[in-house]
Amino acid sequence: MAFVIKLVDNFISEKAKIGENVKIWHFAYVGDDTEIGNNVKIGSLAHVDYDVKIGNNTMIEGLVYIPPLTRIGNNVFVGPSVSLTNDPFPPSEKLIGVTIKDNAIIGSRAVIKAGVTVGENSVVAMGAVVTKDVPANTVVGGVPAKVMYSKEEYDKKQLDWKNSN
Repeated sequence: MAFVIKLVDNFISEKAKIGENVKIWHFAYVGDDTEIGNNVKIGSLAHVDYDVKIGNNTMIEGLVYIPPLTRIGNNVFVGPSVSLTNDPFPPSEKLIGVTIKDNAIIGSRAVIKAGVTVGENSVVAMGAVVTKDVPANTVVGGVPAKVMYSKEEYDKKQLDWKNSN
């Protein structure tokens, strides 16, 4: 008995609206009624479900799960293996999305609870479990995530890192 395996590189719904200069890497999924802005990158094995909105100049790394009703702003970075949720008390038929405002950074393997808003210019540290809204211009980390310091201090640390040998 012979088996035939058909490999499908990507699935992008015909009902999705895709902006200009969008790069969607191998084995990614984009569902119905999703809107993706211009200059967006979606990494391999990412799952962008239905009714998602992603702004311009946003980078979604590989293995990310973005559930229905999620709203992601412009210039956002979502690191590898991030999981967003949309059901605060699973399993339920009542869903609510995550909102990530402009210029936010979400570190690798962070988990963000349904209904949470990540404020503009904020950073969620890698591995954080975010159960409450993240204020604008702050860095949160830990389990559960708590404010660690300001975005201004983060920018200084990032600059020091870039300038070190």
